[in-house]
Amino acid sequence: MKTTILTLTATLLLGSAALAEPVKVGIAAEPYPPFASPDASGNWVGWEVDMIGAVCAAAELECEVTPVAWDGIIPALTSGQIDAIMASLSITEERLKTIDFSDKYYNTPTVIIGAKGDDFAATPEGLEGKIIGVQVSTVHQAYAQAHFADAAAEIKLYQTQDEANQDLVAGRIDATQADSIALDAFLASEAGACCDSKGAVADDPAILGLGVGVGLRKGDEELKAKFNAGIAKVVEDGTYEKVSAPYFASSIYGG
Repeated sequence: MKTTILTLTATLLLGSAALAEPVKVGIAAEPYPPFASPDASGNWVGWEVDMIGAVCAAAELECEVTPVAWDGIIPALTSGQIDAIMASLSITEERLKTIDFSDKYYNTPTVIIGAKGDDFAATPEGLEGKIIGVQVSTVHQAYAQAHFADAAAEIKLYQTQDEANQDLVAGRIDATQADSIALDAFLASEAGACCDSKGAVADDPAILGLGVGVGLRKGDEELKAKFNAGIAKVVEDGTYEKVSAPYFASSIYGG
């Protein structure tokens, strides 16, 4: 009887410990300012890192920020290495075949930038004969290949957006496509003084998605409900704007 009681107690304690384990929230291990990047001490900082803290607090979840290589972040989720993704992951039809999403927590335009003085539009006609750089395994790669492949001289793939930006500065590519907020941050930097925006690309919700949400494993309805509740709470109580104010001049929540 004593053994049975001890075994049951140990089982209950182990179960409680498992329930108390923090939710591992994956972010891309590659810098993506102003959303997430390591500071001089190696600590991850940025709007999305702050928003993870705010949403998890509102949802009453203990969360642990877990950097994962971008091109392996969805496999890391489906295999159980992480429990959620908050890494500017757009809600797309293609991704919904593999994972689930929370409600959106931001939605911003997709733009193309190029060298100042190089006058062209963010259209297939404007990009005719040009080399455009995009980050691999992103909606921007999918969009460029769907809309610009027939016109562009080359669509060049990069592991990080920073690498594409660097090649744009060096003149090795003519343009790059990414989220407007990420490219605004680059254009505001010393290196970005070379370039300007050529405008937003034509909308394509099937590829670009319906905003950015928390990526979750299919069937994890309890965690999805908690993240949805957390997102709704920070939007409603003003926390969203407080977190965003140091980073953005206006709301990026979107319509």
